[in-house]
Amino acid sequence: MSNSILVIGGGFSGLTAACEAAEMGYDVYIVEKQSFLGGRVTQLNKYFPKLCPPTCGLEINFKRVKTNPRINFYTFADVKSITGGPGDFNVEIQINPKYTTPQCTNCKPGEEAATQEVPNEFNFGLNTRKPIYMPHPMAFPAQCVLDASVIGTEEAAKIKAAMPPGHVDLNQKPETINLNVGAIIVATGWQPYDATKIDNLGFGKYENIITNMMLERMASPSGPTGGKIVRPSDKEEPKTVGFVQCAGSRDENHLPYCSYICCMATLKHALYLREQSPDIEIYIFYIDIRSPGRKYENFYAKVKADPKVHFIKGKVAEVGENPDTKAIKLIAEDTIGGGKIEQEVDLAVLATGMQPHGATEPIPGIEYDENGFVKPKEGIIPCGCAKRPIDVVSSAQSATAAALKAIQTVVRRAG
Repeated sequence: MSNSILVIGGGFSGLTAACEAAEMGYDVYIVEKQSFLGGRVTQLNKYFPKLCPPTCGLEINFKRVKTNPRINFYTFADVKSITGGPGDFNVEIQINPKYTTPQCTNCKPGEEAATQEVPNEFNFGLNTRKPIYMPHPMAFPAQCVLDASVIGTEEAAKIKAAMPPGHVDLNQKPETINLNVGAIIVATGWQPYDATKIDNLGFGKYENIITNMMLERMASPSGPTGGKIVRPSDKEEPKTVGFVQCAGSRDENHLPYCSYICCMATLKHALYLREQSPDIEIYIFYIDIRSPGRKYENFYAKVKADPKVHFIKGKVAEVGENPDTKAIKLIAEDTIGGGKIEQEVDLAVLATGMQPHGATEPIPGIEYDENGFVKPKEGIIPCGCAKRPIDVVSSAQSATAAALKAIQTVVRRAG
């Protein structure tokens, strides 16, 4: 029987669960598919309830990871299989090559030598990056990555020649390791629902329709626009913005459940925009505003009291574009006042829902429900958004509970 614990996912939930278990005296392994720890929170400008930047909570957890010898982590890694049972799980993990070495913490020479540009996935394609890159300014571990797509090309050779000796290794291969653990915490997190699947809302068809996470990246000082929210078509500040709530959520054709965070994210985004421009007009089309708890309800009341923020109870059914100005026309049924509403805005934001990674990237050996959330069973404990849609604070609470359940599994089996 093994007394160690595996945490799949190195986002906010995974880091919290790993640190809690390690500080109770258990050996913990973290497996993260990205090249860095921190997960989705690293893409946020600010998060609830204090509206502080992600460095607040992540730096504390990074320090806990660095200073605890019981925690080992593998980034750029995938779980390929899980066999066995509680107290004796066997897990096969593939560690993918970064084509750089740990001392490669500054890729500027390689970036200058590179000629290719690729969409920056961290910024949801709002800008481009070079094939050698640091994922984001606060990446931990702070190691550059070289895209596998250029391996074997002249581009890769030019980049290697420009970098200091020993920083780029073009001969790296995937490595497979096997771990024996007593319990598994699944903290695989979430992804924004693919807005291109929502045919009637025009994402990908009209340039000035973006998603809520794209706006979040724009608002970040480290984002593609340096913290300025602009229209993609002309890079100008919008004078009017429309938010489309439940874009893909509470819809039997897409995500049948409420994604929990979308309403509060939109209220937060309204504040971003009002801070940027005191004259901006904001229109929020909603089915219901869900602001759970006193703090969130007070926040909703604060935004609602702003005369520049207009709440319209009605689901947007159709969108169009003014071909001359690239403005977006939102068409909805007003369920309170009655009749059809048409509102033209400079920028439209789709409040896309939260989809668990299990819906698109299931891990062999883990059971999922019909929506891709992890089903708990003895020895395999989901937490955070792998379990259900929740916010950052609730994710931390869920992770602590998962750590305790994992320890209970190990202790029972050892006994």
